[in-house]
Amino acid sequence: MAESITKDQLKEQQDNFVILDVREPDEFANGSIDSSQNMPLGLTIRNVKKGQIDDLKDKKICVYCASGYRGNIAADELVKAGFSAVNLEGGYMAWTQ
Repeated sequence: MAESITKDQLKEQQDNFVILDVREPDEFANGSIDSSQNMPLGLTIRNVKKGQIDDLKDKKICVYCASGYRGNIAADELVKAGFSAVNLEGGYMAWTQ
C-alpha cells in the first residue's frame, strides 16, 4: 500500500511534488488544488501501463481524489510501477477544510 500525506504536510512541501488529481473532469472543474493536473484514475492506470508518464519517475508525485479511495488505488499502481507516489489523506474534501 502506498504511503499517505496529510494536507498540512502537502501544503508545506507542495513545490516538491507533481500533483495529480485522479477525479473525473467534471469533479476537477468544480475545484482543484493549485497546480494539479487532472488525470482520471482509469487514464492514470493506462498511462502507467503504457509507459506514457515515465518522465515522472524521477519526481515525487502526490495523487488525490474526492475522499482518498481512488487516490489510494492510483498511488498503489504508481508505486508498483516504480514511481515515488503518495496519496493525499482524505482527498480534496480534506484539502478544502
